[in-house]
Amino acid sequence: MGPDGDMSLCSLKLSDNHHGRTFAKSLLMTLLNLSSGISVLDLSYNNIAGWLSDFNRRFSSDSHLCYVNGKTLKMLRVLTLRESSLGKDDAESLRYALEHMPNLEELDISDNPIEDEGIRNFVPYFVGASDTCPHINCLKLENCDLSSVGVNLLLYVLSACKATLKSLSIADNYLGSQVTKALGKFFSTPIEVLDIAGIGLGSSGFQELQNLIKEELKLMKINISKNRGGIETAKFLSKLLSRAPQLVEVNATCNLMPIDSLAVICSALKFAKGNVKRVDLRGHIWNYKPEQISLCREIVHDGLPILVLPLPSASAVLHDHDP
Repeated sequence: MGPDGDMSLCSLKLSDNHHGRTFAKSLLMTLLNLSSGISVLDLSYNNIAGWLSDFNRRFSSDSHLCYVNGKTLKMLRVLTLRESSLGKDDAESLRYALEHMPNLEELDISDNPIEDEGIRNFVPYFVGASDTCPHINCLKLENCDLSSVGVNLLLYVLSACKATLKSLSIADNYLGSQVTKALGKFFSTPIEVLDIAGIGLGSSGFQELQNLIKEELKLMKINISKNRGGIETAKFLSKLLSRAPQLVEVNATCNLMPIDSLAVICSALKFAKGNVKRVDLRGHIWNYKPEQISLCREIVHDGLPILVLPLPSASAVLHDHDP
């Protein structure tokens, strides 16, 4: 209990409990009346579409609630709403709710069909808050039925505003190579962790990205798996390694890379000035030659191998990621 007799909570996780919209609304009103506030809220895997709609009307029509009871939301740092049946209208409601969560650092709304319209409803938060620099540094929008149209808008807004996003995941949205120009611009921001797995870049997408990387990047970790990039994946990695001195970890699994890619990657790692500890290349069908195995053994960090290699071709399984 808190000093005033209220519950004192730091974290509340109610994921995968089959809760619905009514429960979520009641929970929100309860949280609004807690003087202590919470820092972590997880409502993932529930059916809570529309749970913030009344919240917006209530806050817009009652300034007393906004500045008194709303204090509990100011403590929130992590909000997780994965697979909660949220749609485009919920994305707009969330935009207004975020204005009352000034200390929110991590937001995960993955696996919700918000679509491009949801992104259009959501991104004004970053535009409107750019002067005050939103605290959100980790944003996850995996598998949200987004296209290159919505993601391009998001990336351009994030590149232009003053927000200091450190981690972004747009994985498992089929975007195609049409997103490469916006991605290239976004690479120049302070982003440190980027997950673009399974977005359908293909060979042409990786080739375009190589040409767009022209300055030193802040990237520390990147996931480019399941993009079917072939040899262009390796060439992109070679360029990335030369431009990202802080890069520590790369996931390049399941990209249809031929065995010749190994020499390209090994050469880049030898000349890289960074601190790469792990490059995952599993999910490819490779039949190694002795000299290739010997080359891989030379690529180490603090005495440990950097490359995580696929099994020999006899036991490897090709990953098919057609949209």
